[in-house]
Amino acid sequence: MQEQHNLLVHPRWREQGHAYYRAVWVECAELLDHIGWKWWKRQEADLDQVRLEIVDIWHFGLSELMRKDAVNDALAAQFAKNCDQPATVGFRQAVEAMAEASLAAQDFDVGAFLDLMNALPLTFDELYEIYVGKNTLNAFRQRHGYQKGEYLKTWQGREDNEHLAELVRELNSRSPDFVPQLQRALAERYASARAEAETTS
Repeated sequence: MQEQHNLLVHPRWREQGHAYYRAVWVECAELLDHIGWKWWKRQEADLDQVRLEIVDIWHFGLSELMRKDAVNDALAAQFAKNCDQPATVGFRQAVEAMAEASLAAQDFDVGAFLDLMNALPLTFDELYEIYVGKNTLNAFRQRHGYQKGEYLKTWQGREDNEHLAELVRELNSRSPDFVPQLQRALAERYASARAEAETTS
């Protein structure tokens, strides 16, 4: 799925030299905004969006590993060691450690990512379910003009990520036709949002 998405973005994505590490630390900042860190104002953690941001980090990290042909080696060693371990640091500290590791090495640190998962916690089943959903949304964005600036990211007053989280809860992610069902549901909501936007403009 990641290969298919990356090919949608650019047919020769492996040769483009994209700074995936930069995308990771920026996603870490977005993740902190969703969990809340401002002590001077009231904030409510949005765990659906927190999980989606972790999955966004995974998209970029997986792309980096794929580009280096290091997926099997990196994941086998780290996942065996860190799978579903109790957290050793708080969640915000795990987010900062993920960002720091990305900046320091300009690479993807699988161990830091697993620490981040464990600190929330986010299970591997949840990672898979949300990844499939977000990957489907990412492909939907690309097919509807995301790179050209034609895509509407806000539908009926809410970001598409919020619609995605709602739809993933409504559908059965274990169903063999989960992806086609999600594609149809996204298309229906998006068509309605575009029609509404065109009417008001």
